[in-house]
Amino acid sequence: MHGSSRDGKEPVVRHRIIERLSRSAYSPDPRDVIWTMPNVISFLRILSIPVIAYLVAKRHLIIALVVLLFSAVSDGVDGIIARRYNQVSKLGQILDPVADRLLILCSVLALSIAGILPWWLLLLVGLRDVLMGLLVLALAQHDYGPLPVHFAGKTGTAVLMLAIPALIFADAWHTPFFQFMHLIALGAVIWGVGLYWLAGLLYARQGLCLLKAERQA
Repeated sequence: MHGSSRDGKEPVVRHRIIERLSRSAYSPDPRDVIWTMPNVISFLRILSIPVIAYLVAKRHLIIALVVLLFSAVSDGVDGIIARRYNQVSKLGQILDPVADRLLILCSVLALSIAGILPWWLLLLVGLRDVLMGLLVLALAQHDYGPLPVHFAGKTGTAVLMLAIPALIFADAWHTPFFQFMHLIALGAVIWGVGLYWLAGLLYARQGLCLLKAERQA
């Protein structure tokens, strides 16, 4: 029969394949170290975020784009180094998403100050990050680490990380073409914030289910 296993080996092999795939998705075997090259790059990336926000708020948009470009390149470089030279660390797994969230929040804040984005978008982004922070703290009280990254979260972050530079670029000039580009980038930001919230609700549901199971255990 095609559906039967032979000597019980098929389920074991299937279990090992699933385990290997699931472990690879979470950057397996992170080390408990601090001073690695990827972590230093991540620290520098975080330090660049206030600089980018200041430049955007003061409408020095071209210079802000240059700094943002270096920040984006460093984001890819630290991941390559970590995997290539076995420098994946627990701290690095925390710093990378923290840097993304700080960049999004500070960029939206700066764009709001510059009058490029409406303030209600800043409120939505900030409220979502506050709720996620409270969820992480609640889970940490029960020894739970970060929740698995959801596709909606990855997509929302990617859309915002592309739409924010596009919006800065579009507002650096005042021509009909760039005004049209501004509208497209603004729509992408709103779409990204929507996905950002969708992912947040999914994370909240997962976290609350874990906490509920913990109370019932």
